[in-house]
Amino acid sequence: MAVLIDNETRVIVHGMTGHQGTFHTAAMLEMGTKIVAGVVPGRGGVKVHGVLVYESVREAVSETNANTSVVFVPAKSAKEAVTEAIDGGIRTIVVITEHMPQHDAVTMIQHARFKSARILGPNCPGLASPWRGKVGIMPNVIFKKGSVGVVSRSGTLTYEIVNALTEAGIGQSTCIGIGGDPIIGTDFVEVLEMFEKDDETTSIVLVGEIGGTAEEEAAEFIAKHMSKPVIGYIAGLTAPQGKRMGHAGAIIARGKGTAESKIEALTSAGVKVARLPVHVPKLLSFRL
Repeated sequence: MAVLIDNETRVIVHGMTGHQGTFHTAAMLEMGTKIVAGVVPGRGGVKVHGVLVYESVREAVSETNANTSVVFVPAKSAKEAVTEAIDGGIRTIVVITEHMPQHDAVTMIQHARFKSARILGPNCPGLASPWRGKVGIMPNVIFKKGSVGVVSRSGTLTYEIVNALTEAGIGQSTCIGIGGDPIIGTDFVEVLEMFEKDDETTSIVLVGEIGGTAEEEAAEFIAKHMSKPVIGYIAGLTAPQGKRMGHAGAIIARGKGTAESKIEALTSAGVKVARLPVHVPKLLSFRL
């Protein structure tokens, strides 16, 4: 089975009637996702691409047995939407929303852990298992079904590297964007552990970037626990100290969180690290 998404995944779209919700609902359906409901307070009863919108998560779950949510609501409302999903019985929540206040992110992640729910994000592109299903905003056209698991902090780099894999004839089992904010619900180590246990995944691509220690922690886990080959790529090799690069979490401070330190940690753990995104397929082909 794929990681975090399978034939039993039944999805609610928060904010389905908005522009982004409507557009990405169509794309997710095209990928084969079982979208069973939308949730938009005040818009209950309308349909979007044939999917009924409900007033609340509890109502939607009661009627559809949904188990997964994807959140397209604005930052000021995202914590409320995620909390409602958790309290309504949803156990996997993908938060696409950008610019969430850190306090809101901490609060919703703590609540999810208390309720044994999983949050992906915030500020992430979601996840996809090619032509089995997608929960998020990754472009459908870049994917090819296969056995390589991809986990990334960067949305656009995910797209670039997955597309490079597909053009090289290398398919993917599951692609997961964990988000690049300083506070996220699911980290590299958790995804690597899932890929290690997944029978359909035979190798992994890890896409990191400057800032924080997530990649170093991943390297330590890989050295101790991974039997499957891992290929890495770290963005920001030429970034100056103190310069923020893209994500809120991608900032180098006092010499820590540099691309060099992350590459060194991954290399020491046996990970082959590409210098450019287009080099990933070639490195991976040697390990397949």
